[in-house]
Amino acid sequence: MFSFENFVDLPLIWYGLIATAIFLYILLDGFDLGVGVLFPFAPTDQCRDRMMNSIAPFWDGNETWLILGGGGLFAAFPLAYAVMMPALYIPVIIMLLGLIFRGVAFEFRFKATGKSRRIWDDSFHFGSLVAAFMQGVIIGAIVQGINVEERSYAGGPFDWLDAYSVMTGIAVVFGYTLLGATWLVMKTDGETQDWARKSASYVIAYVAVFLAIVSISMPIMNAEIRTLWFSLPNFFFLLPIPVASLVMLIIIWRDLHAGREYRPFFLSFGVFLTGYLGIAISMWPYIVPFEITFRQAAAAPESQSLLLVGTIIMLPLVLAYVGYCYYIFRGKASHESAY
Repeated sequence: MFSFENFVDLPLIWYGLIATAIFLYILLDGFDLGVGVLFPFAPTDQCRDRMMNSIAPFWDGNETWLILGGGGLFAAFPLAYAVMMPALYIPVIIMLLGLIFRGVAFEFRFKATGKSRRIWDDSFHFGSLVAAFMQGVIIGAIVQGINVEERSYAGGPFDWLDAYSVMTGIAVVFGYTLLGATWLVMKTDGETQDWARKSASYVIAYVAVFLAIVSISMPIMNAEIRTLWFSLPNFFFLLPIPVASLVMLIIIWRDLHAGREYRPFFLSFGVFLTGYLGIAISMWPYIVPFEITFRQAAAAPESQSLLLVGTIIMLPLVLAYVGYCYYIFRGKASHESAY
């Protein structure tokens, strides 16, 4: 009898799908969260209107990948979900509340006038800031490892909160701000674009500093990561990742001062990609660092194969819709309400 799971490595496929979905969420929702972080600092209300219009067609679709990542983890790796969620309930709930608050503010701002619009401006900013910060806190808590005993979370409700996770939270805020600023350089012109260039030039130094801190601190905190990155010949194979990050940051800074519009945004994507690859390589093959591998946490093959059939059907449709949306709404955003 034909058995789908006998021909493919289902746990590895789902591990790759979830990792890809999380990365796409970080990139795509990252730039519109970054726009929200920058929102109150824009020089005029007309600039804020342009900023809002630049992300209006995309922001809710960008969050699709968060659903795929979280839902995929629950369905394909239930043990990992059962261990990680109790460890991260509080930051996850706060992050989701920030996203909800931001979404509500987004809708109401287009209908508000006068002083009430300022309320929704601030709500949009703080919702974006809270969501971005909490995502960084979650990353910081995960890379430090989760306390597991007998396949269950054994820590306290606030183990996720420490100086390191706060630092990674601030780092993600600055990273998203760079994505948002370079997005605005690409999608706007005039006063808004000039201000976005200055903002990106200012933020990029902080991104470089935090990226260096995280890259240095992870091998210091964990002996396995230190051995992986600094043993030979691994060191020479992995060296291109941090070098590529540094080169791209330098090119972004030069492009911002040279008047380029598109390349800074895509190179900012590249910086996030190298950072994500560095974390992914350091975590391999764990899905609950550094306790449970993705194979140990995998659901039954029958469950994973059934889920994969649905994913094979739906994922190309989602990707086609996303690509079509970005194609249709290409070009510069105006300040006129068109939501």
